[in-house]
Amino acid sequence: MSSTVAVDTTGADLGPAEVAHGAVLAAAHGIRVRLYGPAAELSPVVAGVAGIEVVDAPISIAKAADPAAAVQSTPDASIVQVARAVAAGEADAFVVAGATGPALAAGLLHVRRAKGIHRPALALPLPVPGRPVTLVDVGANVESRPDHLVQFAFMGAALARTVLGVDRPQVALLSNGEEPSKGTPDVVATHRLLAERLADSTHVEFVGNVEGTDLTAGVADVVVTDGFTGNITLKLVEGVSQTVVGEIRKAARTNPVAMLGGLLLKPALGRFRDEIDPEGPGGAYMLGLRALGVVPHGRFTRNGFEQAIVRAARGADGALTDVVHRDLQEAGALRRSPMAAATADAAAG
Repeated sequence: MSSTVAVDTTGADLGPAEVAHGAVLAAAHGIRVRLYGPAAELSPVVAGVAGIEVVDAPISIAKAADPAAAVQSTPDASIVQVARAVAAGEADAFVVAGATGPALAAGLLHVRRAKGIHRPALALPLPVPGRPVTLVDVGANVESRPDHLVQFAFMGAALARTVLGVDRPQVALLSNGEEPSKGTPDVVATHRLLAERLADSTHVEFVGNVEGTDLTAGVADVVVTDGFTGNITLKLVEGVSQTVVGEIRKAARTNPVAMLGGLLLKPALGRFRDEIDPEGPGGAYMLGLRALGVVPHGRFTRNGFEQAIVRAARGADGALTDVVHRDLQEAGALRRSPMAAATADAAAG
């Protein structure tokens, strides 16, 4: 890989050094990394590792109550310096450890929205065994119009193709029924628009509505919804997954026979654990900006941070933002400026 990834290390629960260890693992893939955080903690970890640069930026706003205000008032903060590096072309993508709010605020202020995009969105690949599904939006926007959701579909599909390796992603719309008439007025309108926009697409296939029970059934590669619904859905899936894994572990310790069974099943359960490991996908993907951002959870270990950096570089190498723009342009789904819209309306009239 030839891209450079700027990484804010200050939001990691295990400390900046854990992110630095992840950067060392990522550097083995040929990725150039610029680490922003306290140099005293980062430099000893990466000393002598080719391709890694440390920028001393110890000020963190990862826990700021008002991320937008913190980004504007703290120009020396690590995340602000990361966003500025991307905006200046010093890095091709960015990774922010465990600070979605500040990352989104800094991204909008400095990296800025990509041309023709209404709003950025957060996409998260759910670690579903057999066929992971990317849910978008999972929290960047509480409310979204149908034209926003259409763009989210294209952004999620481009992510699936360029970063996750899905050849022709199947995209679905989350609703309370499979019929096109099911759902809120916005969901019904979005279904109609997606069917129209994707009818002739050679890159993406629209498979219609899916219900909540289909989310983990492998019926689609990308599932689109508004950020309010998506965030609730995500937390529910995470909660159920944690409960199931916890109950399996508890059941395996109830008596000697169960413990023996647990030992016999250990290899299979280990593979299952790896498949549903939230660190595997690298975190949430910030789409719709002029560069790709990845936000791994603050509790991740070095393995999760490695994946976040690798996938951010993969998105940059695959020109993810260019793919999104091209697909939206071909589908006529780009946001038009007020002047362009008025000119088009006058011509049509």
